[in-house]
Amino acid sequence: MIIPTLTTERLTLRAPRTTDFETYAAFRSDTLRMRWLGGATGRAASWVHFAALPGQWLLRGYGRWIVTEIGDDTPCGLVGLYHPDSWSGPELSWAMFGSAEGRGYAQEASEAARRYAYEKAGITCLVSHIHAGNDRSNALARRLGATPAGTFDSEAFGALIIWRHPGPADLAGESQ
Repeated sequence: MIIPTLTTERLTLRAPRTTDFETYAAFRSDTLRMRWLGGATGRAASWVHFAALPGQWLLRGYGRWIVTEIGDDTPCGLVGLYHPDSWSGPELSWAMFGSAEGRGYAQEASEAARRYAYEKAGITCLVSHIHAGNDRSNALARRLGATPAGTFDSEAFGALIIWRHPGPADLAGESQ
């Protein structure tokens, strides 16, 4: 399967490349950044997670993209559709690396990924699973129009709030 490339005003969402691994591994090893994402991991576990990114595209037909700024191919985040075996459906997921936080990139990339999910991947329902204490991600879910819809106890991530995103019909005609 060929992973599609998406572009927004400031960003490119593209397939992971082996040259992205060092940046990804640094992100995965950062205790502070990984506190909401299952905890920091070493290189070996980071490689397994990294290799799973294109694997989900192959198995599910959708997945997550590496996010870069237009004109700079350095990874600045990971955004897209995440769907582990134990979850009832696909999640709209985002994580920005280092200095890319706080610049509106997660929202911009998430809106593009959500459009792709509804228009190209045939998905009709998206959620985001977020820890109650992850204030920035909860605020982003609200800005994206998502509403709390219960909780989910994840084996890997613990207790999470389920945020239900507006569906395709809710977003029809809206300029995203």
